[in-house]
Amino acid sequence: MKRFLSAVAVSATVGLGVGGMGLGSAHAEGLKIGFLATLSGPPAVLGEHMRDGFLLGVEEAGGKLGGLETEVIVVDDELKPDAALTKVQGLLERDQVDMMAGVVFSNVMMAVYKPIIESETIFIGSNAGPSPIAGRGCSPYFFSTSWQNDQNHEVMGRYAGQQGFDRVIVMAPNYQAGKDAIAGFKRHYTGEVIDEIYTSLGQLDFSAELARIADAQPDAIFTFMPGGMGVNLVRQYDQAGLKDLIPFLSAFTVDETTLPATKETAVGLFSAAQWAPNLDNPANAKFVRDFEAKYGYAPSLYASQGYDAARLIDAALKVTNGDKRPEALLPVLKTAPFESVRGDFQFNSNQFPIQDYYLTRAVNRSGDTYVTEAVEKIFDDVGDAYAGSCRM
Repeated sequence: MKRFLSAVAVSATVGLGVGGMGLGSAHAEGLKIGFLATLSGPPAVLGEHMRDGFLLGVEEAGGKLGGLETEVIVVDDELKPDAALTKVQGLLERDQVDMMAGVVFSNVMMAVYKPIIESETIFIGSNAGPSPIAGRGCSPYFFSTSWQNDQNHEVMGRYAGQQGFDRVIVMAPNYQAGKDAIAGFKRHYTGEVIDEIYTSLGQLDFSAELARIADAQPDAIFTFMPGGMGVNLVRQYDQAGLKDLIPFLSAFTVDETTLPATKETAVGLFSAAQWAPNLDNPANAKFVRDFEAKYGYAPSLYASQGYDAARLIDAALKVTNGDKRPEALLPVLKTAPFESVRGDFQFNSNQFPIQDYYLTRAVNRSGDTYVTEAVEKIFDDVGDAYAGSCRM
């Protein structure tokens, strides 16, 4: 068992009482979900947020998504594509999960996506959105409650142009999401990218890169460095004296997963997101309040996406009256009536969201609590650049 499940299996064990409900065999055994997340190493905090958001959504449904007693098997992918693939095979073949959810990093997504959809298992992605699966590699079995990788970076490209930053250096890890990040930034940036810096995934020392940036004296830098990479980069950027000299623009680098570590060194830095704790809608206010009460820390966009994934599944199963078969659920998931914490939400033709995107800023909310806040809407109700290539 441990060879496949290196994390923890979490079960919602509220009694279903199916005997008196008159439900068919498709309902009687309940619902089993395999949830794959990075839960070890410096990036683990991203997976923890996503997992906690998802489990909160299950808990708020009384442990029964769509009325079905729900078991969530949480598995650590270790940020290793080969290990992730082995564990997914265990979830599909041994545990016989009804659907899959989660996945933080794009290299893991690219490893597990094909075997999941080829098994005709519904897959609700709640973070990674690499371009190949949003375009020609799209599948009717895959839905995303996050974004396509390029999109938050597109926000910063447009913002940099609006601010008159004519010479910019871009920096990202050298893997699929990093390449998507740079492509997204450049899609809406009107100035000159004077240098592109690709680092190794998991890199924690940026002294050489910062020296290169200081020598070039760009109008701004744009970076994508999630998890522990972002923590170290923000700290080192400040220590190098660059914070007040060269504007620092980012996505998935300054957020509620990194702010507890970066604190004041990140305050005032701008980022981009489709969600922030201060978005003004009832579903979001409840989510932020309930999440902080349960877990004792401020939720990030990763947590919000996990939460929305659980609410999407719950809403769709309610429409099908608990019928979890793909032929019943797939058409319903496209228009399932759930209230997203981000406000406006609908699925595009490739089953990635059409939604709003914001410029966000890191602030000290109170005491030792640091969060992001949306300060300006940059894109309204937009889909991604790859949906036109999707043919289902």
